[in-house]
Amino acid sequence: MTDRIGATIKEIAAKHGIAVSRDDPILILQTINDRLMKDSAQAQEALIDRFREELEALAHRWSEDAKARAESVLNVTLAASKDAMVRGMEDGAQAAVDQVRAGVGPVIRRMEKQSRQVAAMNIAAAVTALIAAGLALLSAI
Repeated sequence: MTDRIGATIKEIAAKHGIAVSRDDPILILQTINDRLMKDSAQAQEALIDRFREELEALAHRWSEDAKARAESVLNVTLAASKDAMVRGMEDGAQAAVDQVRAGVGPVIRRMEKQSRQVAAMNIAAAVTALIAAGLALLSAI
């Protein structure tokens, strides 16, 4: 502070050609002004720090809101995708069942026809065996 007062005395002498002593009232005003400037600077720094903290808190809230909204959109999208996949799988399964029915249906009908023929042949064989047993029984008497 003493160097500043000395520098001020030199500057006044150089600019205005007036010699000022250290106890001059103008230097008291200079000291008061310096003190006010220092206090003002400290107050401004405190305000800036508080403003920075508020901005950081606001940015954090915005970040959390954006994150929540993104998660919400993601969850809705995932649910829609899951529903679409389930519908697609159901449609695919139904199409596979229809194709199997279309491919197996004629085979089943052919097998039914062949089973009827085999059943008819078995009945004919049973009747023939019954007749043969009856004739054998008659010839044994």
